Amino acid sequence: MIRTAVTIVFILICIALIVVVLMQEGKSAGLGALSGQVDSYVRKNHGRTREGKLERVTVILGVLFFLIAIGLELKFFL
Repeated sequence: MIRTAVTIVFILICIALIVVVLMQEGKSAGLGALSGQVDSYVRKNHGRTREGKLERVTVILGVLFFLIAIGLELKFFL
């Protein structure tokens, strides 16, 4: 019973992780990255932007994904 519930949560995390990764923008900066110019204001407030929040959610979902996957494989949830 609990294994079924954890498996359903695992599937929901998988779907959410796919959606969040697809919502993120590409990281290619093009030739502008070669000049070394970095906008310090944007860099300081990166965590408050939509992109920063998406990255944080991606990390959290990724960690949950791996923990639950390992737990299901090692039969922690009987």
